[in-house]
Amino acid sequence: MTSSNLRNAAAVAALSATALLLAGCVPNGAPNATSIAVTANDEGCEVANATGTSGTLTFTVQNDGTKVTEFYLLGSNKLTIVGEVENIAPGTSRDLTVQVGPGEYFTACKPGMIGAGVGHAAFTVSGDAVATTPEEDAVVAQYVAYVKTQTEELVPRVGEFVAAYKAGNDDEARALFPIARINYERIEPTAEQFGDLDPKIDYRKPGAIEEGLPFTGFHRIEQDLWLDRAIENYSQPEKNHYPKDDLVALTPEERATIGDQLVADISELNDKVRSPDFTLTLADITEGAKGLLDEVAAPDGKLPGEENEFAHTDLYDFTANVEGAQVAFDTVRALLVANGGEELATELDARFVDMLDTLAGYGSYEAGFVSYDTVDATKRNELAAKLTALSEPMSRLTAGVVGS
Repeated sequence: MTSSNLRNAAAVAALSATALLLAGCVPNGAPNATSIAVTANDEGCEVANATGTSGTLTFTVQNDGTKVTEFYLLGSNKLTIVGEVENIAPGTSRDLTVQVGPGEYFTACKPGMIGAGVGHAAFTVSGDAVATTPEEDAVVAQYVAYVKTQTEELVPRVGEFVAAYKAGNDDEARALFPIARINYERIEPTAEQFGDLDPKIDYRKPGAIEEGLPFTGFHRIEQDLWLDRAIENYSQPEKNHYPKDDLVALTPEERATIGDQLVADISELNDKVRSPDFTLTLADITEGAKGLLDEVAAPDGKLPGEENEFAHTDLYDFTANVEGAQVAFDTVRALLVANGGEELATELDARFVDMLDTLAGYGSYEAGFVSYDTVDATKRNELAAKLTALSEPMSRLTAGVVGS
């Protein structure tokens, strides 16, 4: 283990306490939502009711297991993610609030936040389609338009990155890698709704192996571009159980295959969000904002430095996640204030400024961010404290925006 690895290991250990505190933040349930209890453990999860009435539902997930877990509400195909809540530490509970219409759904948990989900159970929603006001429809339309602009910008950026990679211009590809990811990281919870697209685009190596999926997308290319670091990283004793046969340089033909697939998957994402049928709910927006901050704090996320484990470009993703959460909040801000949430809105304004100002101390997209493996444990704990200070009021956003 190198000194850098030791420093990172210490940072991860120090940050885990903060992550646990974050996972135990206050409930996010809407005041008039129907509440459904969920009990999770290391083997599965049990949902108290197998049915619900259309409208706003809050699943309160109690983790009685020993592993950090996630809870999902899935579509009838078991792939579409209607809503999810991550980072539920052992002994704590978190809420997932969704707005759902009548139909057939499935619930599931993911102990350890890796591998295939467990405890899949049918969940039926009856009643009428969810009613919305013109003001709410306008807010949703505004955010959907934002998502579309992000995918439209994402397509050419990924195309430029992949072209450099396929051409063997590795220095250029390494420089473009974090830039190509910015738009995706701003809207990742939306992309995660499209079943297997997010795993193909953005799964890290451990996740793909645990779920038996091909290792593709951004991080497969990252491994190839920073191969020496990947070999060093997966030579550590705690990673001995991972296969090593892919720790060799890809051929030009293999580069073309993996690069073309990423371009195709990003193009498919763009097509899906530009479809006339694509829409979101208010809860999708507010829970998505919270989810973006969860992406930073997750054990395999940016804060521990695990997201980009070879490139160490986590501060780009960190900033993009926070920017995406801020846009989502700004979009619903007027509804929050109209519902009497001016104090919460003011607090979130200040917390976002504080978080983004702190991140700006490490660089910018234009000038570049420092390599995250040079950010020591003390500084990572400072980032974690700022993130926790932002995440706590963010956990109350859905309750302040979504009525019933």
